[in-house]
Amino acid sequence: MLIMKYFPLLKKSFTQTQLILIVSVFFVIFDNYTFFHELFRTYPFEGKNIFYIFSTPILLFIVHVLFFSLLSSRWTLKPLMILVLIVSSSVAYFMDSYHIIVDRGMIHNVMETDLHEAMGLFNSRQLLYIFFLGLLPSWFIYKVNIAHLSFIGELKSRLKLVGGIILLLVMMAWATGNFYASLFKEHRILRDYTNPYAWIKGSISYTKHALQRSGPLLVKPIGLDAKVLKNGKGKPKLVIFVVGEATRADHLALNGYYRETTPKLSNNENVVTFPEFYSCGTYTVYSVPCMFSRYDRSSFSRGKERETENVMDLLAHTKDISLLWRDNNSDPKGVMDRLGYEDYRSADKNPECKDDECLDEGMLHGLDSFVENNISKSKLIVLHAMGNHGPEYYKRYPKQFEKYTPVCHSNLLEECTQEEIKNAYDNILLHSDMFLDQAITFLKQYEDRYEVALLYISDHGESLGENGLYLHGLPYVVAPDAQKHIAALFWLGKNFKDINISILKDRAGDKYSHDNIFSTLLGIFDVNTSLYNSKDDILKF
Repeated sequence: MLIMKYFPLLKKSFTQTQLILIVSVFFVIFDNYTFFHELFRTYPFEGKNIFYIFSTPILLFIVHVLFFSLLSSRWTLKPLMILVLIVSSSVAYFMDSYHIIVDRGMIHNVMETDLHEAMGLFNSRQLLYIFFLGLLPSWFIYKVNIAHLSFIGELKSRLKLVGGIILLLVMMAWATGNFYASLFKEHRILRDYTNPYAWIKGSISYTKHALQRSGPLLVKPIGLDAKVLKNGKGKPKLVIFVVGEATRADHLALNGYYRETTPKLSNNENVVTFPEFYSCGTYTVYSVPCMFSRYDRSSFSRGKERETENVMDLLAHTKDISLLWRDNNSDPKGVMDRLGYEDYRSADKNPECKDDECLDEGMLHGLDSFVENNISKSKLIVLHAMGNHGPEYYKRYPKQFEKYTPVCHSNLLEECTQEEIKNAYDNILLHSDMFLDQAITFLKQYEDRYEVALLYISDHGESLGENGLYLHGLPYVVAPDAQKHIAALFWLGKNFKDINISILKDRAGDKYSHDNIFSTLLGIFDVNTSLYNSKDDILKF
């Protein structure tokens, strides 16, 4: 056959042991580029490190051999290898291209990613990874002949293999034990760059977590004692809270950035920026529910947003505040499960859509009807913006906002210069500046009937190529400041709660975080509840 002519390895038969050894070598050589890249960055190639670094691929090989030897049989070996190869090929692409870690949080993020977001990450390079590292070796495994021994023969062969590998592991532990003990203690993050270890560990953790939450959902109510304090003089409140996406604090001109990325906001004397504001997480699926949670970052965990009510639920309990959530991002990530929201990612609702890309200012369309309905009640409008969502930054703004050029016109960020990525990112900020200014203008027309205010707080930051890192989502403990140090600003209308803007600006340089949002929202609407903490209220002084 023609196939046999060009692939002579398919002519011969392999034992299961031989196939395990071949595939394990393949994984070490082709699927772990990012791991070795990070290893070389951590340990200089000099002195004793040379010996230790050369031992690392041997250790990886041992781990792969043990994995396939202990978890496969005559009937499951090929399916297991094919499954792991195909998934690992895609994981290798994302690790190599964006230097992300595929842990439980990232898998949760993937599971909640819609088709539109997924297509924004898809490209020809990913196809090459999947073909050469996944489909091609899988085809080889599928076609190759396995010489099956008798049950006893196969057992003996497998025991010899496992025994030999364990002996090799013991010898390595004797020779390099101190090095690996130090590596796993001081540089534990390196383990999470190994493939397929990282995604298998993350998948097990995610599945375990999902199963724990699979029973009947009993939502714990909070703030049932909540009441709006009425002094008889103040007008009802009208507040727009814009939840930003991937906006770094250090790229706002308001915070001293060398580019004028916020020309309209910078000229508004009632805008107060908070240059030392930090996120709860490094990716949307975690940060957004944490922002609205009663828990602070140290006690919040994924899943609590579905098991415990949040500040939006609490505000609804008062019966005196109307709530509206519009989403041009993905969805509210569980925050509005009990209250509902409006999806503004399609042209049937958002008038600012073109080629399946909808702009954030479209969420302002038609807000008048909500605001003018029952003007005696206070109102909170949450606008979940697409903002600086990557990697296709160039799609997030109209052409007239392309002030900084050249820009990266690809989702293959590694193929763009850091300057091109930064230019596209900053152009989005120019567009966001216009969107927020439009929202402020919208609020101003109601100042005679409401006390009006706007809050803008991003969900997390973004890496733009610094130290080879892109996008976001690294574990919080090792994530760079760029992924945690976020943009946050308030605009307060005239006489809003009689707050002195000058005093607020004097305090704006203090360190704040998503932990402050819960009590700040309660304070804005004068909600009296035992859960309110005046020390966390940014506007309380």
